[in-house]
Amino acid sequence: MTAEPQRGRAPSIRDVARLAGVSHQTVSRVLNHHPSIRPETKQRVLDVMAELQYKPNRAARALVTSRSRTIGILSSSLTSTQYGPASSIAAIESAAREAGYWVSTANIEATDEASIADGAAHLAAQGIEGLVVIAPQVRVFDTLAQLSIDVPYVTLQSTGRDPDHALSVDQIAGARLATRHLIELGHRNIYHLTGPQDWIEAEARMRGFLEEMSAQDVPTTAPILGDWTADFGYHAGRELLTVRDFTAIFASNDQMALGLMHAIRDAGLEIPRDVSIVGFDDIPEAAHFWPPLTTVRQDFAELGRRCVSLLLGATGESAGTAGGGGDAGAEPPAPITIVPELIVRGSTGAPAF
Repeated sequence: MTAEPQRGRAPSIRDVARLAGVSHQTVSRVLNHHPSIRPETKQRVLDVMAELQYKPNRAARALVTSRSRTIGILSSSLTSTQYGPASSIAAIESAAREAGYWVSTANIEATDEASIADGAAHLAAQGIEGLVVIAPQVRVFDTLAQLSIDVPYVTLQSTGRDPDHALSVDQIAGARLATRHLIELGHRNIYHLTGPQDWIEAEARMRGFLEEMSAQDVPTTAPILGDWTADFGYHAGRELLTVRDFTAIFASNDQMALGLMHAIRDAGLEIPRDVSIVGFDDIPEAAHFWPPLTTVRQDFAELGRRCVSLLLGATGESAGTAGGGGDAGAEPPAPITIVPELIVRGSTGAPAF
């Protein structure tokens, strides 16, 4: 009879081998998805691992295989409270787990050259096999261009900044969808509340707004520089309502749209009868604003899946199964821009002339 592992001790690879009736080298090959293992042997080993609740030691596997199976994420702490970047990180972590990878995140407090280099070095010291850069500002990508990054990497939302490595939701197209929706409803006096000036997404959404207004031959006013917060949206709305020379506002994110809606209601006006509002992101609460917010939805789950697929493709693996097993000589998939979707709800309507 095969001996069970001792009580109080975590099962080892040798315990799995004994119970499965194979060598520990065979168990190692199963863990590393070696193609030479017969299906029935692999299944027997997997069954024993499940029975023992065996969890492979990550550090030990890295020593044996010379692989960390870790994807690094370099992110700015400025993004931690923003729905879009936080959702992107969650989606990447989920997709990486499905592919049998761990994720290590380095949040940098500042976006100066030294902080970015330190964050990248911290991840490199962990032997990461791929890198995702989620940082909102132009200067981050200018600094990255000067660093020697020796692993496959993908930049998120770096519209036009790093085309060979970029993966993003088309922010310009999303802004054009939002603006076109208002114009098609009959609005001609439309304001745009942007995000912070040095944020790439804010710049792209502003560009989309201006492009669509120009394409539709609608006169524009200067966009209003915001900071992503509902508080700013509220105070900006209060100021705008002292003039009230508009019938619609496109806000660069849903939080600022929420603040605008609050200001409009405080002024005794109704949405959308007096003012139509469009946001961007489709945060989970957007459908529960009153009225429910018309907004632009970004598919963050798809963004995460494509991000991991790009990285594993560049390392010769497939994201389809844990551990990959793809053709090591295959060309990595080309970066793709994801087109967002306009979600029409109750906060927009035809202007009351």
